[in-house]
Amino acid sequence: MLAPALFYDTLSSLGISFYVGVPDSLLKSFCAYVADHSDDRHHIIAANEGGAIGLAAGYHLATGKIPVVYMQNSGMGNAANPIISLMDRDVYHMPLLLIIGWRGEPGRHDEPQHVKQGKITLPLLDAMQIRHEVLAEEPAALGPQMDRVIADLRTNQEPFALVVRKDTFEPYKLEKNVSSGWTLPRERALQLLTARLGKDDVIVSTTGMISRELFEFREQRREGHAHDFLTVGSMGHASQIALGISLCKPERRVFCFDGDGASLMHLGSWAITGANAASNFYHIVFNNSAHDSVGGQPTVGSAIDFPAIAKACGYRTALSVQTEEELTKAIGAFDRLTKPLLLEIKVAKGARKDLGRPTTTPVQNKQDLMNLLQNR
Repeated sequence: MLAPALFYDTLSSLGISFYVGVPDSLLKSFCAYVADHSDDRHHIIAANEGGAIGLAAGYHLATGKIPVVYMQNSGMGNAANPIISLMDRDVYHMPLLLIIGWRGEPGRHDEPQHVKQGKITLPLLDAMQIRHEVLAEEPAALGPQMDRVIADLRTNQEPFALVVRKDTFEPYKLEKNVSSGWTLPRERALQLLTARLGKDDVIVSTTGMISRELFEFREQRREGHAHDFLTVGSMGHASQIALGISLCKPERRVFCFDGDGASLMHLGSWAITGANAASNFYHIVFNNSAHDSVGGQPTVGSAIDFPAIAKACGYRTALSVQTEEELTKAIGAFDRLTKPLLLEIKVAKGARKDLGRPTTTPVQNKQDLMNLLQNR
């Protein structure tokens, strides 16, 4: 295994000092080390992977130096367009070191949403004509590999990718753990809300802990899962899935259980929701100002005004709460408020350690919801 400090110091010795990206669970120890040892001008957590490529391009244009962009392989889709149409040798011909977590690597067990991405990670890099190597896992091999990679970047002035296997990095815990000060547990808020929903209501929940907490709450209450769509992949798109359902099923209340990181990833979707003015759409953002499921790296969730953004995008009602009492009052007012509605719930960072994962398959989840929506 590699110590994150060794990898960081090796890159520093080769003139690499700028990092931008979206956190990944396979890279969380390295990302945490970067966060603890870089200032805010040299480490930026981007809204999405495409934005990270843009920030890296700007850094190169201003300095002439090589930037680093880190991401999970699921983010390669967001990154593909700016890599191909901006960084590529046939366009602006700019160097970029990509560090990509290899979720779903063939031969290693992983969650269903990562399996296909794992299979196509290396072929996709080949198709994009990006030279790549798997990051060395032995400390003695790291130096020679990085000398070769940086020499390639400087000679060819185009992207190069290091693909990182699971358990490549030794554990490292983030020390810059700034608290928002919000104390309401997210799971408690989710339970309070879900318990008050009606028998005809539908929930579309986002990636990560929120879907896992919703699944376990339904299990505890023995309610089944037919009313819920657990968006285990495609981070940032849950609200548009929910909007699509709400527009087709105006007789049902449709709830999107979203996160701050996921919302920020594709915030332009909010304008589409506002413009379509679905009168049965409830957008619930559980804001803990963190990418909770991939290491707790911070978002800008505590620094922005989600309700103001929602109102500017055309949501008819936009509220923010941070206590059980405020949440209960808001839930009681739902039917009296005009929609589409945005409710930001400011919650504490973190989840319980024994939180499980859905035991149904994505196809089972899809079919159960479709049977509910199309037959009732």
